[in-house]
Order: sequence, then C-alpha cells, then structure tokens
Amino acid sequence: MSAGSQKRTRLERVAALELPPNFADRFLGSLQRGEVWLRIGLCLLAAIFLWIVTSAWAPPFSFRSGYVSSRDIMARVEFKKFDPDATHDARRRAENQVTFIYSQDPSAVVQLRGALKNKLVEISNAATLDALKSDVWKEFTPPSMPNVEPLSQAEQATDYEQFHDSVADKDKQDKVFKAIDSAFAPLEQKGVIDKLAQGHDEGNQNEIYVHPAGSPLFPQAVSVSDILLAGAASKLFDRLKEELGSPELAQRLFYWIKPKLAAPLVPTLTLDVEATKAAQDDASKKVPDQYKLYAKDSLLKKANRPLVHDDLDLLKLEYDTYVNSLSTGEEVTRSLAFFGMLLAMYTLGGFYILYRAPAIYQDLWRFSSMLCMFVGAVTLATMTKDDAWRAESVPIMLFGMTVALVYNQELALLLTAALVLVVAVIVLDEDLSSYITLMSAAVSSILLLGHIRSRSKLIYVGICSAIIAMLTEIGDSTLAGQPLKQTLLVDVPPVGWWAVAAGFLMTGLLPFIEKSFGVLTDISLLEIGDVSHPLLQELVRRAPGTYNHSINVAAIGEAAADAIGARGLLVRVGAYFHDIGKMLKPQYFTENQGQGSPSLHETLLPAMSRLIIVAHVKDGADLARQHHLPPPIIQFIEQHHGTTLVEYFFRRAQQNETDATRGEVEEHSYRYPGPKPQTKEGGVLMLADAAESASRTLVDPAPARLESLVHDLAMSRLLDGQFDDCGLTLREVHDVEESLVKSLTAVYHGRVRYPDQRTA
Repeated sequence: MSAGSQKRTRLERVAALELPPNFADRFLGSLQRGEVWLRIGLCLLAAIFLWIVTSAWAPPFSFRSGYVSSRDIMARVEFKKFDPDATHDARRRAENQVTFIYSQDPSAVVQLRGALKNKLVEISNAATLDALKSDVWKEFTPPSMPNVEPLSQAEQATDYEQFHDSVADKDKQDKVFKAIDSAFAPLEQKGVIDKLAQGHDEGNQNEIYVHPAGSPLFPQAVSVSDILLAGAASKLFDRLKEELGSPELAQRLFYWIKPKLAAPLVPTLTLDVEATKAAQDDASKKVPDQYKLYAKDSLLKKANRPLVHDDLDLLKLEYDTYVNSLSTGEEVTRSLAFFGMLLAMYTLGGFYILYRAPAIYQDLWRFSSMLCMFVGAVTLATMTKDDAWRAESVPIMLFGMTVALVYNQELALLLTAALVLVVAVIVLDEDLSSYITLMSAAVSSILLLGHIRSRSKLIYVGICSAIIAMLTEIGDSTLAGQPLKQTLLVDVPPVGWWAVAAGFLMTGLLPFIEKSFGVLTDISLLEIGDVSHPLLQELVRRAPGTYNHSINVAAIGEAAADAIGARGLLVRVGAYFHDIGKMLKPQYFTENQGQGSPSLHETLLPAMSRLIIVAHVKDGADLARQHHLPPPIIQFIEQHHGTTLVEYFFRRAQQNETDATRGEVEEHSYRYPGPKPQTKEGGVLMLADAAESASRTLVDPAPARLESLVHDLAMSRLLDGQFDDCGLTLREVHDVEESLVKSLTAVYHGRVRYPDQRTA
C-alpha cells in the first residue's frame, strides 16, 4: 500500500481524538476500585451507628428547664401520668379495710372454767350452808339491791339446799360440768377483750381474725360483738341457761363468773402485729397504680411561662408516649431524612478531603480515625445533652480543636459545622439560636487555637471561647423571646463554664493527641529542641563543627519559614537534628576538619566518598528512630538533601575517568536517596542548609555575592525538581531567598578593625 493511501483524512483524525474523561466517567471509574467501596462502607457503618445513638427515627426531646414557650404546649397524644397522691390514698384505704389478726391464748378462760368446777365440787361436799366456808357462797349470791330487805338466814339456807341439790351427786356434777364446758367452749376458742387494739378508723370494725397462740396459719373470722367483754359475757350467760336448762342455776353460776371475766383475765386476745402488717402490705400491693389521664390536645403548659421540673416530667411523659405511638412509616420517613442529611454532609466533606486533603483519604487509618472522632463527638453530645448537664458544647469544641491541630483550620471548620448541624437538628431539635451558640463556641476555639507554645494557651482559648459563646447566647435568647433573667441565670452559665472546661480537657488530652496522630505542637517542639537533648549533646561532643552548622541553619531557616507563613519553630527544631548522622564519621565532613588539615577523602575513590557522604542521611534517621524522635523530625533528616547530586564527588569521578570512558559515570548513582521535601518547611530547610554551607566557601561574603549564591542554589534545586512535592510557589521561593540573604548578611557583616588588632 502506498504512503498516500495510509494518510488519514481530517475526519478520521478528528474522530480519533480522545478527550480526557468527564466527571461522570471519572466517578463511575472510581466506583470500580475496592478502596473506594471500603471507605463508603466505613461511612455507612458510621451513619448506622449515629442513627442508633441519636435515635434518629424519632424526634428528640427539645425542652429544658426555664424554657419559655411563646405558644401553649398541647398534648399530641392521649397519655396518662402516675398520680402518687391518689395511689397513696387508694393503698391507705386498702390497708384500712384489712381485717386485723389477733392471737388467742385460752389459758385464762380454761383456768376460770376449772376454778368454777372446783367451787362446785366444794359446794357438793358441804351438805349445809353452815358446813361451807362463808365466803364461797357469797360468790354465787347476787349483790344486795339498795332499799331491798336482804334474805334471812333461813331463806339463804333454802337457796343453798336447792343449789346444792343440783350438784349433790356424781351424775349431776358431770351434767353441770358438761354444760359449763359447752358454754365456755366458744369463749375459749374466740377469746374475749375489753376493747380492740386497733383504732376506730383502722381495719374492719365488725370482724377480726383469730388464731390460737403459736398457730397463725389458719385464722378464723370472728364477729367483734362476740369477743368484746359485754357481748361475750351476755352470750356466755345465754349459753349457760341453754345448756343447764335452769335459769336459776345459770344465774347463780354467772354471778360467780361475771366479776372474774374482767382483769386480770381480760384480754385473752392480743393483736398479731406482724401478721396484720403482712396482710396490710399484701392488700396495698394488690392496689394498682393510679393515673391521671390527659386527653389529646389538652393543655400541658401555658405560653410565656418558664418550665419547671414538674413541667419537664409531664412533657417527657407525653414525649415518650408520642414516640411509642409513631407508625413505622413515620419512623422510616425520619430515618430517610437523617440519612439524606448525612449523605449531603458526606458528599461535601468527601469532596473537600479528596481535593484539599487527599492524604486523609489515602491513609485508611487517618480516614477511619476522622470518622471515629465524628461519631464519638455526636455520641458524647447525646449523652451530655440532658438538662442536668447541658454539656453538648464540650465534645464539639474538643472535636474542632483536635481536627485543627491534626490537620488544618479549614477542615476543622467544615467538619465542625457538619457536627453542630447533626447535634442541633437530630440530638437537640432546637431552633437556629442553639446552632449559632454552638457554632460560636466551636469556631472561636478553632480560630483562636493557632500555634500552641504554652499549655496555658488552651485554657485562654477556652476562656475566650466562653466569653464569645455567652455573649452569643444572650443575643440569641433575647431575640428568641426568652426572659433576660432566665437567660443570665440559667442558660448562659453552662455555656461559659463548659467552654472553659473544654480548654482544660484539651490541655490534658494534648499529649495523647500528639502521640496518636504524630502531631507536633509548638510545646512539643520546644521540649524536643532543648539543647540538653542527648543527641544534641552527643553531636556537640563528636562533631562540634556540624553542631555549629546546625545552629546556624536553624536560625536562618526559622526566619525564612516565618517569612512565608510556614512553621518557623518546626524548621528550627528540624535543623537541630538534620545532620546528626554525621556524628558517626565526623572527620569525613569539612566542617569538622581542622583548618589546614588534609581531607580524608583525598585517599578515597569518589564512589567510596559518595557512600560515606550519603550515608549520613540514613544514619541520622536511624539514630532519630532509636531515640524516639517524632516522624516530622525524621522526615527533615531524610528530606533535607532530597535527591540532589553529590556534585563534588560526581565531578571528581568524571575527572578520574578517561575521555573514552567519561560517559560511563552515571549521575543517578551520585544522588541522595531522597525523598524530595514533602512540605514547605522541608523545602525551606533544604535551601537554608545549602545556603549556610555554601556561604562558608566565599572569601568575600559581600551582600551581592551572598544574594547571587543563594539565588543560584535556589534555581538549581528548582530546576532539578526538588520543590515539586513540597508546595512552594515561585513567590515563596523568592521570599525565602530574600530572608536567607538578609540572615547571612547579618552573620557575615563587616567589622571595624581596631588600631592594635592584627590579622591572624
């Protein structure tokens, strides 16, 4: 086929043009990766956990003590409230209706019955009245009536003979004794008492339960009229008449019995306190709780009146009943709304993290820890939202400050706004004023955080946030129509003291946050950068020239970092340790060699010298790990040379080769292993290290020469791609150059020669 026939037409070239994939194609493509689905699964798991913790299928209880509603609060459903007073009255009535239980001890009645029989036997043994003791017959004789002539001796003798005749022989005695036993039997069984041991308004007044002493299991019901002394005596007399068949004989016997029924015989019944109390308790327990019924749309609280504790109890009861009455459809609707809100927040936060903080997305541990902190903050806010605490602002502030410390303020503001939205809408169900108050406390703590150079800084942040939040609460509550007195005395104080408490808590949690996330605050940097650190002391002893070089790099590097808004303190501390690997072979580095001393590299091949020079990076990182220096400091050690060329020994290697083999020296074998600087601070340290080292070679370090030197170093590293990964802009590189020139000029400034001063 000819060349002309192979040439594509313009239409074919246009059709063959492939454009980069659009957003939809990129999105669909990302869904085919397992790591994406893993993170989606973690987000879904966090959402389900939040749904359970916050009970998102039901509306939250939104009332607090002191709250003043602008409208009457009406019942949404019919419900009932436990009425303790009515329950107490009902149980008291039940206790009062209990039949009291008495214990019967018949021994006194039995003795009385036996004594009566003995008297009758004594009478039967005396045929005449004269043969009987005079006081015995008196007990069977009725008392004399006033204004009535007493019986004569003969009449008394006649009465005695008739009475004696009824018990004269054995058969008659047995008949009378049997009648006496029958008459006394109910009295022995039921007992007798002069009055009830219970009060007139206690228990059943018509009936009691009686059980034999020591046998409480089977009490019998007894009419009160049968056991009271008057009634018991009357019924005893009636039974005697019925059993004896002789009213006269019964009358004589009753004359003897009646005075003896009184004390000490009475009472034979004693109240069984334990059994009666048990019966009362049992009757009380059987009474169900009494409730007050509230109909739907009934008034629970009038408008413009503050809620007190009893009001909250009533509203909470109505709320619980309302939640239990929600249909499945209503719960599903609220749940879908909750997941929809979370989806929107996930989308917003996800895009921010993906494009502005990709390190969080790429590191599964960081991504998971972020979700856990969010879920933990919502959980703590849910647990501390109760009216007794009102501490939901504490976990929100702690979350915001932690994210700001670990990552950055922008991400902290975004995620805190999402967190406050969840807490205000799902957990508290309150109006915009609560959202504003919580946001003011959280945002102020994040923005005031800055660099933490002292532990008191966090306390001051809490105090300032408390002032801002309290002022915001006053304004919000006033606009919402809440009474000023209520706002100042009830609503504002918790906002203030919990914000201050958050500052103190963050102070205590700071070391754990630093260790868990590998974060270096200024406090930690000041501790690590102490010149008494064992590594720095060993560096002074073994390689004083390197130590002096590190101190100079730290000074000029800190100023350069501050000039572009980077963390100057981090650069300073990193510079202290960046060359600690040189202490293992200090004599092979120029700054540690005496003036005029020959270099040890003169006797070595360039390749061997290159190995020694490059090894100080790895040796320094190993030393740092052994002494537990934090990862950011180790990164400075590994990155301060990047992948730059060990140019001096590379040139020597080229010079040592013949012209025919000069091209065989590979440049990449004379480069540091890297990596390149990954942060702006790492890029600044690279430039400061190179500028400080190179400036020592200048015979006349004039400002112009220093400026030219620093610019050449910066351009060579820029063109070599050393700043590709650290985010330094050209403007920032220029500002770093200016700062380094200014610092080096100050170091190498000219001095006035004194008249008697001689050159060394």
